[in-house]
Amino acid sequence: MTDTLFEFPCDFPLKIMGRPTDDFRSLVIGIISRHAGEVDASMIEERPSRDGNYLGLTYTIRATSKAQLDGLYRELTSCEHVLIVL
Repeated sequence: MTDTLFEFPCDFPLKIMGRPTDDFRSLVIGIISRHAGEVDASMIEERPSRDGNYLGLTYTIRATSKAQLDGLYRELTSCEHVLIVL
C-alpha cells in the first residue's frame, strides 16, 4: 500500500503567497531550487492581489517523490516571508 495518491515522477503545481518583494521571489526560487533543481522561468506564474498587497506565485515542478514534496513544503512553510502554500 502506498501513502500517496500521486504517481511519481509527475508535474506538480505549487501555489505560494507572500508580500510582493524581491526578497520573496528570490527566497522562494532558492527553496524550490534546493528541492527540485533549477526553476524553469516558463513554469512560473505570478499574480498580484487586487490591491497589490500580496503576490501569488505558481511554480510547476517535476516532483520525483513524496519525500521531496514533504521537504519542500516544510521549508516553504517555515520561511517567514511565505504566508500560504497550497
